[in-house]
Amino acid sequence: MEKKINKVVISGGGTGGHIFPAIAIANEIKNKYPDADILFVGANGKMEMQKVPQAGYKIIGLPITGFQRRLAVSNFILPFKLVYSLLKAFLLLRSFKPNVVIGVGGYASGPILRVASFMSIPTMIQEQNSFPGKTNRILSKVVDKICVAYDGLEKFFPKGKIVFTGNPIRNEMVSIEGKKDEAFSFFGLDHNKKTILVIGGSLGARTLNQSIINSLNLISENNIQVLWQCGNFYFSNYKSDVEIYKSKGVFLNEFIYKMDLAYACADVIISRAGAISVSELSLVGKPVILVPSPNVSDDHQTKNALALVNKSAALLIKDNEAQNVLINEAISLLNNQDKSIQLASNCLKLGVPNAAERIVKEIENII
Repeated sequence: MEKKINKVVISGGGTGGHIFPAIAIANEIKNKYPDADILFVGANGKMEMQKVPQAGYKIIGLPITGFQRRLAVSNFILPFKLVYSLLKAFLLLRSFKPNVVIGVGGYASGPILRVASFMSIPTMIQEQNSFPGKTNRILSKVVDKICVAYDGLEKFFPKGKIVFTGNPIRNEMVSIEGKKDEAFSFFGLDHNKKTILVIGGSLGARTLNQSIINSLNLISENNIQVLWQCGNFYFSNYKSDVEIYKSKGVFLNEFIYKMDLAYACADVIISRAGAISVSELSLVGKPVILVPSPNVSDDHQTKNALALVNKSAALLIKDNEAQNVLINEAISLLNNQDKSIQLASNCLKLGVPNAAERIVKEIENII
């Protein structure tokens, strides 16, 4: 009997690191099963409530929130929100009747996966990080399958449930072959200069941005160019200051929408170490310097970065050191061809293509 995916609930969010893998899974399900009905469940007021509809999918919000480590009024009403979220999850699942429920991490996936398991609906979680989030660690005890992107997660999850699939990423982002000339033209870059790409997420990364600001003269003196995504939060502050440096090789962007072209023209990439960014970079195969954000729970990003660094597939610079050394380190790497080739080659070996396809295969297996 053919295992057909008819109705799917995908839950989780809070950050792009959870949302974009969820959308990638949904897209692959739709690619293989065009008639599948996919419903997302998120947390009210979180990023997924905007991003998921923009991707063309329906989403329902739960009132669930996280526990605040400081004394906060929200902690006292959290039990009531949890009970209401569990009840709403039960009514939703009873009405929608999915044949699988998938969690990608984040508050919303807790109630819906718990209830789905109680109702004997097949369940799966997808963990993006090398150090799992709290929600997925809790849910691992009740779900049927756990898809992971890093080795060694037996420390956190039941070994018999784990399957290595890699992180589902946006394939169009890493398709860079033969696009270098197009990329230079698109961004207005100089074909004769080596290029550093700096990406700190859609909101930007203060440390990365300050590292560039502190090094504008250094960039100019070394006859290199920097393609710089500073984030919408910082763009208006930097735009006028950086304008005079455009002719000297500093190309400021609020947000880069054509990431495939940005990756294609880069000789060295500087990035934060979010799980999905690291997975994309492993498929791009360029020399990378990772600056993990210190502002994430359980120091996820450092652990993600070390998964590459420990295999000589990337360099790591601590956030509190970056403003003084980051651009010097990037220039040194630009001038060290052997080191650049080694890092790029080792990084490619860690890339996991077709992760979304692997995950859909596991969904078929559990239904």
